[in-house]
Amino acid sequence: MALEFSLDSLVADSCEAGCIVIGVHDKGKLGTSAARVDAASGGHITRLIASGDCTGKPGSSLLLHALTGVRAERVLLVGLGEPGVLDAARYQRVAQEAARALAAMPAQLAANFLGEVEVTARDEAWKLRTLALAAAQHAYRYTATLKPQGPGVRLRKLVFDGSAAAAQGLQQARGMAIGSDFARELANLPPNICNPAYMAERARQFAAAHPGVAVEILERADMEKLGMGSLLAVSRGSANPPKLIVLRWNGGGDAKPYALVGKGITFDTGGINLKVQGGIEEMKFDMGGAAGVMGAFVAAVELKLVLNLVCVVAAVENMPDGDAYRPSDVLTSMSGKTIEVLNTDAEGRLVLCDALTYVQRFEPVAIVDAATLTGACVIALGKHASGLMSRHDDLAAELLAAGETTHDRAWRLPLWDDYQQQLESAFADFANIGGKGAGAVTAACFLARFTEGQRWAHLDIAGTAWGEGRKGMSTARPVPLLTQWLIDRADADSR
Repeated sequence: MALEFSLDSLVADSCEAGCIVIGVHDKGKLGTSAARVDAASGGHITRLIASGDCTGKPGSSLLLHALTGVRAERVLLVGLGEPGVLDAARYQRVAQEAARALAAMPAQLAANFLGEVEVTARDEAWKLRTLALAAAQHAYRYTATLKPQGPGVRLRKLVFDGSAAAAQGLQQARGMAIGSDFARELANLPPNICNPAYMAERARQFAAAHPGVAVEILERADMEKLGMGSLLAVSRGSANPPKLIVLRWNGGGDAKPYALVGKGITFDTGGINLKVQGGIEEMKFDMGGAAGVMGAFVAAVELKLVLNLVCVVAAVENMPDGDAYRPSDVLTSMSGKTIEVLNTDAEGRLVLCDALTYVQRFEPVAIVDAATLTGACVIALGKHASGLMSRHDDLAAELLAAGETTHDRAWRLPLWDDYQQQLESAFADFANIGGKGAGAVTAACFLARFTEGQRWAHLDIAGTAWGEGRKGMSTARPVPLLTQWLIDRADADSR
């Protein structure tokens, strides 16, 4: 059951809830609601500050139970840092700490008063959306392949103190949260469940439940007729047949659509170039780009955005087999361009190139692809920023701004023609890898050869799509970034 959000006019000390969330600055300065609770409790918070038990440092929290004079069962004090200097990034951390603490306690109803905090250059709607999205992220539970533990007691409803003007922020949070959970669940499922056929079925189910959504699933024979020799080569070693999933949202009349394209390698062994250096167990996440663009599509539909949108997912499994494609094979892509395979573990670009060629038949206004494409991008940017590459400065600026708004941030890397020479081949039009240097850039250069004349951008989310370690789960990135970009495009187009 998804976390429910609502908006009301609340007073902290008289609010009846399992928990209320209020902010405390360092140096003993209390927020408006914290001051009311402090007065109602006879100065309890002031005494905690004086004793050093409550510091107000950003990222800190303190849970109080059965506070005298306060109707709520619990009071969560969240540190806000120095007064007057809270920017968007710090507020995101405050929201995450509040959400983490709420998710850990047995309260079904909570009220959040952190929307009253001043944040530099951000309005109330943005603040409530940020708080709601953080709460939804921490409320998510993966249960699909776990032994049932019973329902337990956890947060079901989160009420925000705010004005009617902030209602749009909560509406957007709801849509983004649904899309993010859709992406998380797909990516977290094991590959023996979430294979290409499963992803196609989820797309069919979503389309059937939402008027205005159309779906088409291209099978192997359909792709053979289209000449998708690159995508089909990657799939040859798997018993699970490939699927090209095409979702369309018709919310913008006769306008040309925006397009999202996702890499959907539901498990990546590396093929004949088998992954032998560890981490292969994480390769169920190699469809993170597909999960991300499908999640953004779901969010756009839930928000009923006034635009047309097409989402193309290349769902394939990369396995070694007697029929698997080999290093030194030469493939003919749907575009007619030939590709020398130097490494079968650089398979994502081989499925994406045919998907990028296919999506152009819809004459999109802009194309954005998302892919867990290169380890090189992880080395360059780590786990915090997705790599963004585009020849179109305006499109890159739109995506970077959307990432800043949602804190699903990207960093632009070059896409200069200087790098194209690294893809040269003596046996085909070009090779599928460009050597050790600038691996994330040369991967994007490869894709750029299939998007000539298109307004296109590439997001490499290899570092941001999932968390590290045995318990690392999908982050649902870049659903927030892409959804915000679509919200911005719908707003701009309506002017």
